[in-house]
Amino acid sequence: MKQSYRSRTAFVLAWVWLAFVAFNVVDLIVRYSGKPSLVALAVLGALTALVYAVALRPATVLTEAGLVGRNPFRTTFVPWASIEDVTVSHSINVHYGDEQVLRLWTPMSSARERAKAQRRGAPARQRGRFKTEPTLSKGEQAAAEAFAGKTHADWVGDQIRERAESARRRDEQAGPARVTWSYDAIAVLVVAVALVVAAIVVA
Repeated sequence: MKQSYRSRTAFVLAWVWLAFVAFNVVDLIVRYSGKPSLVALAVLGALTALVYAVALRPATVLTEAGLVGRNPFRTTFVPWASIEDVTVSHSINVHYGDEQVLRLWTPMSSARERAKAQRRGAPARQRGRFKTEPTLSKGEQAAAEAFAGKTHADWVGDQIRERAESARRRDEQAGPARVTWSYDAIAVLVVAVALVVAAIVVA
């Protein structure tokens, strides 16, 4: 089963930005005024390329065959059996091959999120003689225990680790990792650069 993880906040804000850019591009075309319009288009293009690369494109995808890490300008595929270790700090770091490390761009954990997770994992102090907190169902209690002290990045790291261990138990072959360039992100960057050059050249 295929599962994808990305930063929801960045993803939503990126689409809001694209809607803003689309509105402004139409307005600039309708009210075209020469170089000022080109400069504005160039600025919008450069910012949009940046937003696409760092907010829309990055994703961590778990497939049947292996892990796909989509970073701003490269995509890395690592078969499950090739993953040797997974560590989580600010980002998820996947160790594979000859001491190679794939740093996943999403999900990441901030210091604030980690501190919040640690507070959530700490046992609640009961005040007074009588219990006033609502009683959790068995399912809710199990979920709370599973996420206690963990960030979203920790949880995704556990999923990657479990799939890698499962593949090794099945004696799957540890194949080579594949790294490819992100041609879509490069194309967006080229268009942005072309707009900037056009704005500079046009008198």
